[in-house]
Amino acid sequence: MQTANKLPLSEDPGHLIPRLSPHRQEIIRQILKNPREFVLLSVRSAAQRLTTNPATLVRLIQKMGFESYRAFQNYLHDLSIANATSLDGMQASSSLGSKIPEHLQATLEQDFKNLNAIRNSLDVKKLAMLAKRIHSAKRILVVGGDLAESLVHYLEHHLTVIGLPVFIATTNGRSTHASRLFGKGDLVIGISFRRGLRLTVEALKRAHENGAYCIGITGTYISPVASFTDEYLVASVESESYLDSYVAPMALANLLLVACANYDREATLVRLREAAQEQREGFRWYELAK
Repeated sequence: MQTANKLPLSEDPGHLIPRLSPHRQEIIRQILKNPREFVLLSVRSAAQRLTTNPATLVRLIQKMGFESYRAFQNYLHDLSIANATSLDGMQASSSLGSKIPEHLQATLEQDFKNLNAIRNSLDVKKLAMLAKRIHSAKRILVVGGDLAESLVHYLEHHLTVIGLPVFIATTNGRSTHASRLFGKGDLVIGISFRRGLRLTVEALKRAHENGAYCIGITGTYISPVASFTDEYLVASVESESYLDSYVAPMALANLLLVACANYDREATLVRLREAAQEQREGFRWYELAK
């Protein structure tokens, strides 16, 4: 779970740019427009490329709210991830050539990195607190579109199995109307990665303004999802190919579900005993001929 690195919305670099002079605004915009080109550059190299001097660049960065150039580089790293396209991912792996085994190995290694990032930053007490929030909510709304829709349905299925009142929204119309109706006493989970889908971010914003407790699941701390949530969880979708890797988000969803299942373990066992009979004998399961 990430909270320490999150800049308040009022201090987000994009909102701070107008405070700078027009000339200095242009300097910063060159960096923010092409974060991948600057993220690995030293302050001296970046200043040279921008035709300014290192001291001036550092002062600009500090005026935007960053403690140091290194902190700004960390922001650029997350910004490059958030703005990455499928083409960027494919091009990033061009150094591996066309040998499929090398691409497969690189993909596995990136997935392990994404999983390790969750393991290294996991706050089990926070997850337990979120499980308590989820159980105490009058209603639960899970919002997400495009690829995140798979996670929405996954959470809905398993929260329903343990008896929680969960609803979902995966389209613009549904998210607009459902989020209007969720407020104080309700809980909304919004899932979106990269730049953040409009339907998810606006649903979170609307529900948050109505008084609902909002939880975000996203890929970086600079995601707009983080701006309209009470708590947010980070799971990287970085990949060594054109696709987003959902290995880490799925692991995070599993952790959240395990926390929910064990918050009221006895109630969960009651529900699972009811489900067990259907899972053993239900008509939806294929039977081998006897």
